[in-house]
Amino acid sequence: MVSRVADSVLRPFDTIVAYADAPVWIVTARSEERRAGCLVGFAAQVSIEPRRFLVGLSTANHTFTIAEGARHLAVHLLDADGFALAQLFGAETGVELDKFEHCDWHTGPHGLPILGGAAGWFTGEVVQRVEFGDHIGFVLAPTAAHAPAAPVRSLRYDKVADLDPGQPAD
Repeated sequence: MVSRVADSVLRPFDTIVAYADAPVWIVTARSEERRAGCLVGFAAQVSIEPRRFLVGLSTANHTFTIAEGARHLAVHLLDADGFALAQLFGAETGVELDKFEHCDWHTGPHGLPILGGAAGWFTGEVVQRVEFGDHIGFVLAPTAAHAPAAPVRSLRYDKVADLDPGQPAD
């Protein structure tokens, strides 16, 4: 059972996590003829062999409703200059706007939307879903990938922290 945590713990915890300044990613999904995408901050490689990557999607997010029925997801790496794409996928909601009408993209492996403005991307088969409170973790096994041609500095959380989310997490 999880107990209520005091603000005296939550504030320092949030500060520590913010100082880590993790990269942000854009995840796209397709289920039947519906497509969606969102900016995510909860994502990381979670296994070396076999390769596995975990993406956390808020259950309140429109993209989650599409990803729920998806067998594959696409994960996009943004370079430090990718703020406009992060803003589109983080500060807008697919409930009100077709984000893909406002960016360069093409259909990639598994029929997934692949963003032209991303520095790199990979697709993954959803091999497990795990509940994490207000997020569901999608564990992905890589199926296709396109790496950046040259090393990149990824867009980090501190550059997007002030974005108002297109759809609140609560």
